[in-house]
Amino acid sequence: MRIFKSSKEENQWMSISDLMSVLMMIFLFISIVYMRSVNLEKNKITSIAQTYETTQVEITNDLKKEFTKNLQIWNAVLDSLTLSIRFENPEILFKVGSAELNDHFKSILDSFFPRFIQILTDPKYKNDIEEIRIEGHTSSEWAGESSPYQAYFNNMELSQDRTRKVLEYILSQIKDEQLLHWTKSKLTANGLSSSHLIYNPNQTENKERSRRVEFKIKTNAEQQIIRILEQSK
Repeated sequence: MRIFKSSKEENQWMSISDLMSVLMMIFLFISIVYMRSVNLEKNKITSIAQTYETTQVEITNDLKKEFTKNLQIWNAVLDSLTLSIRFENPEILFKVGSAELNDHFKSILDSFFPRFIQILTDPKYKNDIEEIRIEGHTSSEWAGESSPYQAYFNNMELSQDRTRKVLEYILSQIKDEQLLHWTKSKLTANGLSSSHLIYNPNQTENKERSRRVEFKIKTNAEQQIIRILEQSK
């Protein structure tokens, strides 16, 4: 029985041991590089999220400063969570069952939209604006004997017609060509029927408040995060 390994066997064992050490070092290096890459992407996303939150707060503050004295007169609400201004009085917006704007609503838009767009085209916000949504909302009811299903589609057509009329009117009032071009690239009309009702505290539908027009601001933070995630694949 051999007590000592041959020099050849010992060298073979040392070679395997050295190889394992090298492999471990390579694996450790790859892990470090990967973790560093993950942390960099995470930091980018965190930075974008912080910038988004800061931008949203600053836009909200500027909107409050500009419109606080008008909101109650217009029967409008500023929602800081959705970054939107909501006009809630259907009687001053449109004629019943019609997409035609009331003269009073036109005068409100004449005062509101130029000041609204001036805030959003400020250099500190302009490049962060992805979309300005005009959203038309209705209650769930429809005059006559319509079924809930038919009422939904009737209201969808009405809400789409109304938002299109609002978009047409406010664009027609912009005389500056550069501002008109930028606004057209951001402004969209979205008729949503009764998809997003407003409810009373007892969870019944608030039909009056559900009939509304909203101007909603969407920033490009989401697109920046998606771009980073796609690049990291």
